[in-house]
Amino acid sequence: MTITRRIAFVLLLAFGLAQGAIAQRVETVHLVVDYGDGAMKIINDIPWTQGLTVLDVMNAAKVRPHGITFEFSGSGSSALLTKIDDLTSQGSGAGRKNWQFWINAAYGNRSFGVYEVQPQDTVLWRFTERAP
Repeated sequence: MTITRRIAFVLLLAFGLAQGAIAQRVETVHLVVDYGDGAMKIINDIPWTQGLTVLDVMNAAKVRPHGITFEFSGSGSSALLTKIDDLTSQGSGAGRKNWQFWINAAYGNRSFGVYEVQPQDTVLWRFTERAP
């Protein structure tokens, strides 16, 4: 093999390996749970797939070591989160706290059962009385 052919072969091989590494990169999302009392739980690197919802993210976090537990009522566009770990939503009224979610600092404007996330999104659940 001539020097030129060897260089071309090495460049093609390196380019092919780089392309393979890029193709194998896994897109992920992140989950942050803010318990409203100074305690937080962060779960990183939840694999993202097309159509992944906040509910799917929560289910993926359940099976992680030191993950979460949660409860909800309803399904799809009427799904309502009622509890994460040992904190239950308190319902309406002054001074009552409930679980609310944000995606990348934007308030969740629909049910977590249908809200689709994108790669690198951060889902934040906060136990708070303040609505945006």
